[in-house]
Amino acid sequence: MTFTASARRIAEASKLVPGGVNSNFRLGISPTPLVVERGEGPYLFDIDGNRLIDYYLGMGPMILGHDPPAVIEAVRAQLDRGLLFAAQSEVEYEAAALVNRLVPCAERVRFNCSGSEAVQAAFRLARAATGRSTIVKFEGHYHGWFDNVVWSVSPPASEMGDRDAPAHVPATTGLDPHAGDCLDVVVWNDLDRLAARLRKGDVAGVIMEPIMCNTSAILPKPGYLEGVRALCSELGVVLIFDEVITGFRVAPGGAQALLGVTPDLTVFGKAIANGLPVAAIVGKAEIMDLTVTKKVMHGGTYNAHPLGMAATVATLSTIADGTVHARIAERGRRLMEGFTTILRDRQIAGQVQGLPQVFQVSLGRRDPITDYRDQVGNDKAAYVRLTTALLGHGVRALERGAWFLSAAHDDAVIDATIAAFDRAVAEALV
Repeated sequence: MTFTASARRIAEASKLVPGGVNSNFRLGISPTPLVVERGEGPYLFDIDGNRLIDYYLGMGPMILGHDPPAVIEAVRAQLDRGLLFAAQSEVEYEAAALVNRLVPCAERVRFNCSGSEAVQAAFRLARAATGRSTIVKFEGHYHGWFDNVVWSVSPPASEMGDRDAPAHVPATTGLDPHAGDCLDVVVWNDLDRLAARLRKGDVAGVIMEPIMCNTSAILPKPGYLEGVRALCSELGVVLIFDEVITGFRVAPGGAQALLGVTPDLTVFGKAIANGLPVAAIVGKAEIMDLTVTKKVMHGGTYNAHPLGMAATVATLSTIADGTVHARIAERGRRLMEGFTTILRDRQIAGQVQGLPQVFQVSLGRRDPITDYRDQVGNDKAAYVRLTTALLGHGVRALERGAWFLSAAHDDAVIDATIAAFDRAVAEALV
């Protein structure tokens, strides 16, 4: 396969759009960022005429695939009713009721357009609820691109500092130098270190990915989430789960339902509406109702946009009984096992870990990864060679190592992917 038309179009578009892309997460893709004409089921079709099995899935949202009839029909029907009302509509209450039914902590629901926005609302609510100012986050966890939280997302080993006092490493230039003053960073999966930080008494909220999907698809250690929940309850700290990736992807009720630990607040996005720009902040009534009782500002012209709400209702109704997740899990496990076997048989150091709906392939190591610092030694250059070779064999996989599956990835697609992975490994790594 060739990608010359995409490369040429990106170069031309760079004269209008910086880098030819509208998100920096789409920059630097090898051999080029793609220009796509359409999506169909598990496939993307680019302007070079290539059909690609897609494991980006829009960076995670497309849990039902690229053109699920139920979602498309719901959005089309809503179009006939209008676009935007600056008022409420029944479809948003229907969407909220589904979230409430599926998610353990969702006593109240407010909608946003992006996870980054919803995270900011969670911080504001946590501070209003506690009267404290500090938010604690973890190395390697990503909670949006705003100045006050985009710290220590992917710090290089030389800048991380000590485990007991990780350095605050900005993830971008141009940050307000004081934006991180009310943010602290600790290592994840280490309950003792978190306990020591929380007992200082100034922490309003702790935010985490309950399964660390932005770094190596790391599961919490046994008892870790339960310990964090107990600590936060004891010390009056608001526990916030960022389920932008895991929400509605790893289970109908998200990671909190799968793992049996209920936070105070949760942020959702991505799979909630199968590709439309919908996010949500949900949680305990006593905290969420502060938007009314204490006038905690939460706004947005496009919040609960009717088209997004129609997609949310269609998506959540489709996945609610767990059948979709079970089907994805069966195929995802087979994909993970196939990759593991290929790496082992070809004597290539690699680790495949996570959940079958979203997992990570890492090269250069054989041991499981348990926190951000564990994965710093991964052979990322080798992995980019692998994804580049995979693209040549018709499989599009994220260069950071994450693999997302959808209900549209059937057995034949899994077979084709395993075969392509074997050929790409032989070309790029042997």
